[in-house]
This record gives sequence, structure tokens and C-alpha cells, in this order.
Amino acid sequence: MSWLTKYVRPKLRGLLQREVPENLWTNCDSCSQMMLVRDFERNLKVCPHCGHHGRALAMERLKWTFDNGPFDVAALPEMPHDPLTFRDSKKYPDRLKAARAKSGLEEALTVATGTIGGQEAVVAVMAFEFMAGTMGAALGEGFLAACRLAITKKAPLVLFSASGGARMQEGVVSLMQMPRTTIGVQMLREAGVPYIVVLTNPTTGGVSASFAMLGDIHIAEPNALIAFAGPRVIKDTVREELPEGFQRSEYLLEHGMVDTIASRAQLPGLLAKLIGMLSPASEATPTAQRHDINDNATKSPKGKQTRVERKKRA
Repeated sequence: MSWLTKYVRPKLRGLLQREVPENLWTNCDSCSQMMLVRDFERNLKVCPHCGHHGRALAMERLKWTFDNGPFDVAALPEMPHDPLTFRDSKKYPDRLKAARAKSGLEEALTVATGTIGGQEAVVAVMAFEFMAGTMGAALGEGFLAACRLAITKKAPLVLFSASGGARMQEGVVSLMQMPRTTIGVQMLREAGVPYIVVLTNPTTGGVSASFAMLGDIHIAEPNALIAFAGPRVIKDTVREELPEGFQRSEYLLEHGMVDTIASRAQLPGLLAKLIGMLSPASEATPTAQRHDINDNATKSPKGKQTRVERKKRA
């Protein structure tokens, strides 16, 4: 073996070979195209090839929504950690501990205050990364706290919903949050505080059957799953073939269940416009001079009225 093979070649290989980080590339969940993680995150976790909106973390949504600058995360009330002393393959407190360690959050709801388009707002974000955004007593109490905060500040409440439904480890206590959160929405209405809901993928179960579908205005992300029960359960119940995509944002827009569909890049501007329209100062503005919320978003099909248009006619 010559000195070129024994000494020079290994040194050249060491200089030329570089370790490639494991998290450098990712694949789109929809079209399976490869893309750089940094480009994916820079594009607000939207696939540049097909426009698929990937799942976002709670803190990411807050950073994308508020104006460039600081925002304040609100402290939420503490609730009993294990009201039913529930245990399946592991204890419920152990599951909570693992979820907190993995997500860096205390619960499946984060509430913060800041400005959107220079206007003060309270934003509540459901964290799917925390036990699939399931609704328990702590989330219900957190939503009520967000409602009270919005009323105190006389600022609109914006909710980003993302949930698999009720939290099975809390049983009936979880189901009780449906009427409790509905009371929170009623408090907002009585105080004249706007309530805007952004439906993200997925919004299902008891959350979609309560406070997530009670907003003054509903915005949906493209192709988001918005439903109570899954399509297979519904099909087995009604024993009929279901329309393709009948639980997706576009189908719900066509049938008047949501007001508009907006991409993540459009959302901050759209929210700023809506907050300006719904604020008390805008009440004196003639309706003809107000902006259409669909200016920069997906419009409802021709001949169909959005929920906002129906409210104006009423």
C-alpha cells in the first residue's frame, strides 16, 4: 500500500466529507416533495410546491400573528391535574408531565396580548402539540380567562382552534367545558367585544361543537379538516356515500359554514382589517365604505352569501 493510499486519501476524504444534519430536509405531508426545513419555516410552514399548510406550533402562530415586536403571554388559572384519578397504560399526571416536557407548554391553550395592525388584541391559540389540543378543565378555564381579559381590555378576542376534541382522561369534566366555553362567548357578546375564530387543521369533536363555531366571523386555513365526527363514523351512521372533501374548508365555505379562507401570509392583514371594521370606532363608518373581508382571501361561490353578508342583511 502506497503512502498516497494510506495517508493522503483518508485526509482528503476527511476534508471533503461533511456531516449533514438529520433535520436539514423535510417532506410535504400532501405532495411528498422534499424541501429545506429552513425554507419551509421561512414560508410559515406552507409547502412552496402545493400550498399545503403544515401543522404549526402555538408560539409560532403568536409570532406570525402579532405585529413585529413583543407580545405578553398571559398567566392562566391552575386547575386540578387529575380530577378522576384516571389511568390507562400510564397515569394521567405522567401523560401531562410528558406533554409539558415535549411541548414546553403548561396546557393545550396559550393566551397572549399584543397588537395586530397597530390595534390591541387578545389571541388564544390551541396547541395541537399538547395532547392533540384536547379540551379539559384547564383549557376551558383558560378560554374563560381569555374572554375576561378581552372584556377588561375592550380588545377583540382571536382564537386559533386546533383540537382532536374532548380529553378522554377527564371524562364528563371535559364535556362540561362545552357549555362553560359557550358562556364565555356569551359574555363577549354582551360586552360588545368581537370574537374572531381561525379554524385550522384539524378542528374536531367537542371543540368544533362549542366555542370554535360560535365566532362573529369564521376564517379557515386552506383544506383544514373541520368536523365533529370523522367521515368513517358518519358514513357508518347514515349508510350513504358522502361528498368528497365535505369536511374541508372549501366545502364549508361553499355551504356557508365559514366566512372566508385565508392563507397564513394573508391572515395578519385580514385580522387587522376585521379588527378595524368591528371596533367601536368603525360603527359610525358607512357600510358602503367598509372593506370586504374577502378582498385578499377566497371568496364564497357566486350566488352564495357568507355568514357576514347574512348578518348585515338581518
